[in-house]
Amino acid sequence: MKSKKIKNFICAIDGSSASGKTTAAKLIGKKYKWSILYSGLLFRYAAKNILQKNPKNKIKFLNNLFSKVNYLKLLKMNLHTPEISICASQIAKQKKIRLIIKKFQKKYVKRKKLVVLEGRDMSQIFPNADVKFFIVCNPIKTAAKRRWLQIKKKNKKISLNEIIKDLKKRDFMDRNRTHSPLARHVDSVYINTAKLNIKDVLTKMSLIIDRKIENKYGS
Repeated sequence: MKSKKIKNFICAIDGSSASGKTTAAKLIGKKYKWSILYSGLLFRYAAKNILQKNPKNKIKFLNNLFSKVNYLKLLKMNLHTPEISICASQIAKQKKIRLIIKKFQKKYVKRKKLVVLEGRDMSQIFPNADVKFFIVCNPIKTAAKRRWLQIKKKNKKISLNEIIKDLKKRDFMDRNRTHSPLARHVDSVYINTAKLNIKDVLTKMSLIIDRKIENKYGS
């Protein structure tokens, strides 16, 4: 079925750090010509600005920031540093900050209509998403090596052990936060990418998406 015949479709992709969910979201978006919203980048963008500006009132500051954020510019920023990662996990525990970003996410989906949502709690924010995936990469050393190969292109001094430590800390914080913790939605399709290449992951996800599209819009 051609994408232009589909009026509304939401694909939610959740998962742990360095699981391959970001790459999967990018390829799904490209294949179906749907918009992609990287939830983690929103928290990283918030964290970057908090670290730089150190505002006294974070809620007021972020409300103003996200009322005029240019998402396309945000995509071009370097937001993957250990400092930003830790700060992003810390602010992600705060309900008021989550509500600010959730408001942006809701508006984005309403405007775009055909969207791939990538993050850690997209299935919780959008429980009625047409299809939901939960992606992991176990063991964590495999995930860490993938992330390390990406980051060391820009930061040659960073070590694999630093990445492993960062991923473990990030996942622990996300799984144990009070508000919207990292967890698999009951309707999510579970995929472990450790022994799969990206082509295999894309094929598996596409088959499920195509079936959901056919069920919703007919063949």
